[in-house]
This record gives sequence, C-alpha cells and structure tokens, in this order.
Amino acid sequence: QVELVESGGGLVQPGGSLRLACEVDGNMFSFYAMSWHRQTPGKQRELVAAINSAGATKYSSPVKGRFTISRDGAKNTVYLQMNSLKSEDTGVYYCARYDSNTWLGRIDFWGQGTQVTVSS
Repeated sequence: QVELVESGGGLVQPGGSLRLACEVDGNMFSFYAMSWHRQTPGKQRELVAAINSAGATKYSSPVKGRFTISRDGAKNTVYLQMNSLKSEDTGVYYCARYDSNTWLGRIDFWGQGTQVTVSS
C-alpha cells in the first residue's frame, strides 16, 4: 500500500498563488509518473497536470501557463505551484500515482484531497 498525503490548500483571493505538496510514502518514488487532479461541484474529476519519471510535464488547457508541476526525489514529494488563481480553480485537489513511469499508465493510488478556494 502506498500513501499519498496532500497539503497546502486553503483560501486565496483571485490573482493569488498557492503551492500544493504531495508526499508519497513508498519506495521507488522517482520511477513513477505523478499527477494532480481536481474536482469541482457538479463536475467529474479532471486531470490538471502530470509529470513523468524523466520530468516531462503536461497540463490541461485551463491551467497551462499558470500552474507548474514539479517533483523532488529526495523528499518523495510532488508539487503544484498555482499562480494567477481564478474563482473557477476552486475545488478539491487530489494527488495521484500512476503504475508506470508515464502518464499513459493506470492510476493506482490517490491522496485524500485538499480544498482550494479562490474567493474575495
């Protein structure tokens, strides 16, 4: 069993920034692709950003240019830096691990989620 623990969510004003962190309790962290997803009321959970074992990244269109995903192998942690936040970014953000070194694999573990609220 692999545990993923998110942190860093909270309330922020439009235009502000937050950095989410996801610490992964498990071996071989650097081998696996990781991702961030979000779920907003009335919508399905959607992919926000992903990073593979080589550090290549991809982003959904709504966040491209504003969000940055990164990983630190020494800390077994994946980050999501969110800038220029908008009200539509509000939701529960989940960290996830793929069962391979690319995002073409299947997600096998999820974190518990952290709430991000963008409001004035």
